[in-house]
Amino acid sequence: MKNKIVIFNPRSANQKHRIPNSILQVGAAIYGKYDFAFVDGNLEDDPWAKIASYFDTGEYKYFCSTVMPGPQLRQAIPFTKKVKETYPESKTIWGGYFASNQYKVCIEAPYVDYIVNGPGDAAFPALLDALESSNISEIKNIKNLIYLEDDEIVQTPKEALLDQDSLPQLPYTHLDEFYDLNNYLSKTFLGDKTFSYHSSLGCPFTCSFCAVVPIYNGRWKAKSAQTVYNDVKYFKDHYGIDAIEFHDNNFFTARKRVVEFSELVKNEGITWWGEGRIDTINKYSDEDLKLMKEAGCKMIFLGAETGNDEILKQMNKGGTQTGQGIKDFAARLLPIGIIPEFSFVLGMPAESPEKVMAQIEWDINFIKEIKEINPNSEIIIYLYSPVATEGSELYEQIQKAGFSFPEKLDDWLDPAWENFDLRKNPLTPWLNAKMVDRIMNFETVLNGYYPTASDFRITGLKKSILRGVSSFRYKTSIYKYPYEIKAMHKIWKYRQPEIQGFRSE
Repeated sequence: MKNKIVIFNPRSANQKHRIPNSILQVGAAIYGKYDFAFVDGNLEDDPWAKIASYFDTGEYKYFCSTVMPGPQLRQAIPFTKKVKETYPESKTIWGGYFASNQYKVCIEAPYVDYIVNGPGDAAFPALLDALESSNISEIKNIKNLIYLEDDEIVQTPKEALLDQDSLPQLPYTHLDEFYDLNNYLSKTFLGDKTFSYHSSLGCPFTCSFCAVVPIYNGRWKAKSAQTVYNDVKYFKDHYGIDAIEFHDNNFFTARKRVVEFSELVKNEGITWWGEGRIDTINKYSDEDLKLMKEAGCKMIFLGAETGNDEILKQMNKGGTQTGQGIKDFAARLLPIGIIPEFSFVLGMPAESPEKVMAQIEWDINFIKEIKEINPNSEIIIYLYSPVATEGSELYEQIQKAGFSFPEKLDDWLDPAWENFDLRKNPLTPWLNAKMVDRIMNFETVLNGYYPTASDFRITGLKKSILRGVSSFRYKTSIYKYPYEIKAMHKIWKYRQPEIQGFRSE
């Protein structure tokens, strides 16, 4: 029967060794009901040849791709287009953050038939059932879908997040038929065999700069601590993992779950990293934090964004996060030994260029203050990249400033938009070249004076030399033309975790 499915994970900048949880989730929803093949663009020398080899058999009808912003578009767009041109009877289905947030430009492209808007655990198999039975009229009753009907965009209602423990197990054994799972385990600063894992969906907050918000609208659901531990134990016993990256949008939302997981895993010799909010984790007791450290928590990624309370309000950061709270938490983690990895978003819009530059300088000084409080703090710097959070005050402000997204899907293939989604090229009218250079040069000097702990190759003598060369610039705030630091970073292949991840390759 011609109903087989290709589930494609496009190549990403830093995910060669990250297990593709997104396509595993899609596969789990149809496992045992439909035949499907995984194609991982991160591990294929010629992904298109692999995709074509399946469709050429005449047995495959559906091309389904998860699509994140940035580098994944370089394969997702041309490959989906080519599938539609080469196999015109095929059906193409997209999912992922980019497809959901930029749904208008995606669904209006002639080669994208359907978008799964958010989780597809129920929507994806229901869509396949409707298409296979030619019951097209039923599609409108399926939640979490976007499609065209008579040239009009139809967006069905959002489905409540499902109980994560009730969902079927991810089909790791099926993935192993296509790619040896050991390919997804690699050496990082966390451990020799680092495994990536999602234990929850969504985030309970509604920050106006975050791509997660339009998809989940402040909703969050998680697997239980016991379920997470069972999965970790399975991979330790069968594959020898010794470290985990929890890629949840907000791993630390529920204190009780984190404490229970820490108790379960503390004797397993597993080192781990996760993402959370400063004001949430700062409510944990010292005993909680010490338990997490004992249980292997080495670093926590934290969205500091800025130390300016007014800008935090503009971002609709929510909760109780303040500049002083960021400093307090940095100080609190120092004696405990968990590394705080603070991300900052510089280059927010303001009424005048002078105010934009003043805010940039303010944040640079705040970052340096954080490093004085806790020298072990990791600092990640992004340039502000707008997100299509329609209706928010911030989104209205950026539109008034003259910013707009591409109107055609193919236009997203412009390299400038790839860098935009990596938050390294803002394409925003309120930032000029002088401002961007100031931010980037400071980042270079900062990464020289305080090399990231996640690049385990920059240690000892290399670290001392980098710090010595960068010392004068860092202490005097003379950041312009840091060519000597850039040269050393290039020679030693310095890794920026926000772009390249923690992996050693």
